[in-house]
Amino acid sequence: MVINAAVHYACLAMMDLAIHGEDGAPVRSSEIIRRNEIPGPFLVQILRTLKSTGWVKAIRGSQGGYQLVVQPDSITLLDIAEAIGCPDSIAPAKDDEPTAQQALKKHWRAADEQSRIQLSRVRLGDVIRSIRESDEPMFYI
Repeated sequence: MVINAAVHYACLAMMDLAIHGEDGAPVRSSEIIRRNEIPGPFLVQILRTLKSTGWVKAIRGSQGGYQLVVQPDSITLLDIAEAIGCPDSIAPAKDDEPTAQQALKKHWRAADEQSRIQLSRVRLGDVIRSIRESDEPMFYI
């Protein structure tokens, strides 16, 4: 599985909406761009895709923006990657390929599958909690 920039930015945008939209207020795309250094046109495209999944809602008007309409614990990183369009990293082996290539592709596909399993275990809420835990002050005795 190839984790491309679109998937990375989509995860950042979803986390930003979850963290900064907790009070129910819409989050402006300009704020998401500023906080996460996401290219503007790229974010618009990503938000459009996330909106089509039903995870994000757009609010129009001067006080508008975007809202996350699902619970962060209901979405895995794999869900986001698949919604954005994360391609497989290795094509299946072909019968006419040399044996060495077939053998390597078998292992690359196994690694790809393991990455999918790992991403399916991590929920957006897990990542948000880890951010919050790292932001808490440390006390030393």
